[in-house]
Amino acid sequence: MITGDPVRLLHLHSSFNLGGKEARCVQLINAFGPGAFGGQASHTIVSAMAGALGAAERIAPGIDVSLPDDFPSLQGRPTPARLWRLARAMRGYDLVLTYNFGAMDAVMAHRLYGAMLGLPPLIHHEDGFNQEEAERLKPSRNWYRAVALGRASALVVPSRRLEAIALGPWHQPRDRVRRIPNGIVTAAYATVPRRDAIPGLPKREGDLWLGTLAGLRAVKNLPRLVRCFAGLPRPWQLVILGEGPEREAILAEAARLGVAERVHLPGFAPDPAQAVGLFDLFALSSDSEQFPISVVEAMAAGLAVAAPAVGDVAAMVASGNTPFLSPPGDEAALAAAIGALAGDIPLRAAVGAANRARATAEYDEQTMVDTYVALYAGAMGRMAPG
Repeated sequence: MITGDPVRLLHLHSSFNLGGKEARCVQLINAFGPGAFGGQASHTIVSAMAGALGAAERIAPGIDVSLPDDFPSLQGRPTPARLWRLARAMRGYDLVLTYNFGAMDAVMAHRLYGAMLGLPPLIHHEDGFNQEEAERLKPSRNWYRAVALGRASALVVPSRRLEAIALGPWHQPRDRVRRIPNGIVTAAYATVPRRDAIPGLPKREGDLWLGTLAGLRAVKNLPRLVRCFAGLPRPWQLVILGEGPEREAILAEAARLGVAERVHLPGFAPDPAQAVGLFDLFALSSDSEQFPISVVEAMAAGLAVAAPAVGDVAAMVASGNTPFLSPPGDEAALAAAIGALAGDIPLRAAVGAANRARATAEYDEQTMVDTYVALYAGAMGRMAPG
């Protein structure tokens, strides 16, 4: 085992604007600190989307991070010449970390030329699908993943569903696939935030908030959530924390249903622990999820959750919450679940307490960090600290 030497990690992302996988990457970089893996750690972060590097602002001071603008593009036709350039750019690092299908050409380059160039080990992470694969996997992408991952040290997934896909359509061997649930600092959610914690949207005395955290993307189907909310009486308000291209569609649906004054989109929440606890009930309306960290955040804040039973949601929540999960795509059932919880204060409190206990026991950050450190250190032949 080698200890004490500097460690150079290369992160190749489809995008590094702040979302679920990016937030976890930043969370791990910050948790590793500058002395991870027994030596000074440096991180080089590349985004397939030019300029999409907003999540880097969340990396703690003192950590060695570079954001090169001259790395070969992760997008384009996977020609031999382009893949060769990608492979050559991976030299000089100790570990390559790739994320989602947007970085799969880099994985293929490593597969084809890694042995020839003596490239470092590679670990790939898959966190879910955009709208184009939300309902049906693409056979061409299944094949490409299966081939490209042939030389990877590990494939990391956060959910049971993705684990099953990796072992099935992606044809990955059991010993390559690692399921690591996402984790959070659950203790940070134990205190109810101040009523003015969300800039521009103080919670008024007597108001009740149905809330969600989500990127405003089509796969989240937030107009559906507006429709499910519209039948709730005052003083219920709908608060959607996030940013994205679907903002106008959400606002238009609220206006069409006559609830625009009760639907609020205050923007991205940089610290969810200072916002989620203001909600009285949490809801998802997504067409596709894997292991949504927003559900863990809601659970840690002691909230009941109404959601479609997509991804691992049914396995994540406490057993008392499962009756309030609806069949995927069943809007009427989701609206009924929201209505049942909204109308019963003791029920919300009991379900929320059970969710908080489960989040604390199963999804705390330290467990996740320790597992990643062991995995990354093992791939590099290093001894994990401690």
